[in-house]
Amino acid sequence: MWFIITLIIVGVLLLVAELVLLPGMTVAGICSLISFLGAIYIGFTNYGSTGGIVTVVAIVVLAVTAMFLSLRAKTWRRLSLKSEVDGTSQPLPQEKINVGDAGRTITRLAPLGNISVGGETYEARSLGDLYVNPNTDVEVAGFENFTVIVKVKEAETECTAQATGNAQEE
Repeated sequence: MWFIITLIIVGVLLLVAELVLLPGMTVAGICSLISFLGAIYIGFTNYGSTGGIVTVVAIVVLAVTAMFLSLRAKTWRRLSLKSEVDGTSQPLPQEKINVGDAGRTITRLAPLGNISVGGETYEARSLGDLYVNPNTDVEVAGFENFTVIVKVKEAETECTAQATGNAQEE
């Protein structure tokens, strides 16, 4: 009798493990089925049809109850993590620098690279996905997640000088 009860308890525990921890038909589900079938076989052979039917009813009731309790929403709410993670892996660049701040490229922006602004190094992307050489003066134009968007200062002044020169010639 104790062996049948042990097989049923082991089968129920393996069934719950299958439902909660190992979804899909895995070793725990197969072992649970083998444990239940073993308990039913022993119930019928040792205690006749009455003992076998009692074993089957006990297995069905306990398995359905275990499935119901393990799959309810309240059970998962008790087991779930309620705290929120609001940290980041690194500080956002917009916390330390602002749009319009001056910086200098450390590596080539092709179009991504590193810049230095206020003594800090940031990952940057050039505005318009242009290639920018190292040691070029840049200006912060915006932010995209952890990437600083920059535009070249010299190109802006050269374009302005060329535009005013062309306007004066006309």
